[in-house]
Amino acid sequence: MGMKIIDTPIAGVKIVQSTSNADNRGSFTRWYCEKELAPILDNRRIVQINHSKTVKSGSIRGMHMQKPPHAEMKLIRCLRGRVWDVALDLRAGSPTFLKWYATELSGGSNIMIVIPEGCAHGFQVMEDDSELLYLHTAFYEPSSEFGVNYADPLVSISWQLDATDISDRDKNYKLLDAAFKGF
Repeated sequence: MGMKIIDTPIAGVKIVQSTSNADNRGSFTRWYCEKELAPILDNRRIVQINHSKTVKSGSIRGMHMQKPPHAEMKLIRCLRGRVWDVALDLRAGSPTFLKWYATELSGGSNIMIVIPEGCAHGFQVMEDDSELLYLHTAFYEPSSEFGVNYADPLVSISWQLDATDISDRDKNYKLLDAAFKGF
């Protein structure tokens, strides 16, 4: 049993691959281990766990984050279905500022994406009735919410399907401009 931590092109955005033990009864997989995730958590602790279910394929949720002083790291797994999961770097001075990284998460993939503080997160549902589990290192604070429009041409995220369902909040986030310097 173990977890393999894989770097991505964006510093701090990681993929965690869990191994499974399977036999004729089914399988067992470790999804969270503070000891094995210590290099990522770096003395942070999980303070909140959330679950989302999105009914319709093509739906987009995001791009969301919390600004300092309530910035949070998110660790995200897909429990059911498939999603195109995206991290967007909004960290001032980062060499990958305004760049994004995406990976497919699925209920059977045994991978988790880690989204560090200063990166926005969003996803597009690739299969009806997809569910995600989020582990957060900070409590939700409405006054620290920040979002980037899912269709912002400055970042040009390559969504995999036509967008079919987007909340009014997500549709109405302002577009970024040259004055935006990050967090």
